[in-house]
Amino acid sequence: MPFYENIFIARQDVSSAQVEALTDQFVGILEAQGGKATKREYWGLKSLSYRIKKNRKGHYVLLNIDAPAAAVIEMERNMRIHEDLLRHLTVKVDELEEGPSAMLQSRGRDRDDRGPRGDRDDRGPRGDRGDRGHRDRDDRLRPTRDRQEAQSEGDAQ
Repeated sequence: MPFYENIFIARQDVSSAQVEALTDQFVGILEAQGGKATKREYWGLKSLSYRIKKNRKGHYVLLNIDAPAAAVIEMERNMRIHEDLLRHLTVKVDELEEGPSAMLQSRGRDRDDRGPRGDRDDRGPRGDRGDRGHRDRDDRLRPTRDRQEAQSEGDAQ
């Protein structure tokens, strides 16, 4: 059977118990069609990049699915109908990942891993972020001492 990854976002005003019930409902649809969900991950209530149906946050859930295409199509049809879901995405993959996903692995990292003042790798030797537009503009407007000397030597000859 083919492998799929499905992520859905539920509205912010439903409880995590209701999100778990939704997940059970969708997994039940898969199992009735001869498939199974090999992994379920509740990622929690996260902020959305933009408002969706007047919601600023959503409950994220990941499902790894080993099921026939007809089962996934039926599950997606039910997801489109359900009013508590904001978005869903199903992707066909070659193989399913074992262990926690990248979202759950990032939770374990501490902010102390970045060092005492954060990640400063993107800064140049003087601490700037490479935005030198103001310095270049000033250099064009005000000649440097070397330019002034070169101009005075050129004027003297």
